[in-house]
Amino acid sequence: MIYTLTPNPAIDMNVTADSVEKNVVSRTRDAVYTPNGKGLNVSFTLQHFGIRAPILGFFGGFSGRYIIDGARGRACEAHPVMVDGITRINTFVTCGPDEYKFPSAGCAVPRGRQLKMLELIDGLADLECLVVSGSLPPQIEPTFYDEVIHHVHARGAEVVLDTSHARLAELVEKRPLLIKPNDEEVAAIFGVDVKSEADIVSALRLIHEHGCKNILLTLGERGAYFYDGARVWRASAARVEVYSTACAGDATLASFLSLWFADRENVEGALRRAMATGGSVAMCAGLGDFARVAELEGQIRVEVVA
Repeated sequence: MIYTLTPNPAIDMNVTADSVEKNVVSRTRDAVYTPNGKGLNVSFTLQHFGIRAPILGFFGGFSGRYIIDGARGRACEAHPVMVDGITRINTFVTCGPDEYKFPSAGCAVPRGRQLKMLELIDGLADLECLVVSGSLPPQIEPTFYDEVIHHVHARGAEVVLDTSHARLAELVEKRPLLIKPNDEEVAAIFGVDVKSEADIVSALRLIHEHGCKNILLTLGERGAYFYDGARVWRASAARVEVYSTACAGDATLASFLSLWFADRENVEGALRRAMATGGSVAMCAGLGDFARVAELEGQIRVEVVA
């Protein structure tokens, strides 16, 4: 079974404003509150495609309980490790064509609670893959990623990583099954440009040589690339009117896994579903209802480029 781990979950508050000005009260409307966090989004999306993906994470206070209740309300199993403090609330403001993002740092997670999470992972008898997504909250050192990978691999399971932390450059040496960076993360973490397709192919091969088994590189409106060590696939992006990109990358990863994890040869189908799902989610606040995925799949072009 696929599980997800969100070290730093959140409630996302999406609002709309007619204007945003410095030192002026900017009224907002249409507030949408969504139980969120990158791993939660992966679980919710996998659930939509009929795949159980229980949630692991650190949760605290009224906001933590809101997220747990929201997950269970979606019939998504949750295994929380509770902490003192209040789970963070992130704010996303849409103003015309622009989006302003205000993520919070999150509440502290002491070492004892971190060890509790590792014990929880050790006890997952049906664990096949753990998707580790998102940032680390205060008091958790970057080596916590290493510890999680060690415990998962000790159970004979796979790890998927989706994090913008600089530690990713070392984590790929631990041979994760898949990572999903975007162009900015590849440049910042691995020190390579991905401006041209030749740059992209070189970057994918470099990351693979460092140890990562598979790479899904997302480029927003430029689409995505996937490399498995043998071939490089390119997928176009869905042509949609973007409302918010806050959850699109998580949905892209999850929908890709929904086909590819069970059938590693079905790269084309997985990429087509991934790009359509990411496009559908980008049109909404939060994950939305995935209503246009089937329609958008018809737009997506997938081809082998190297």
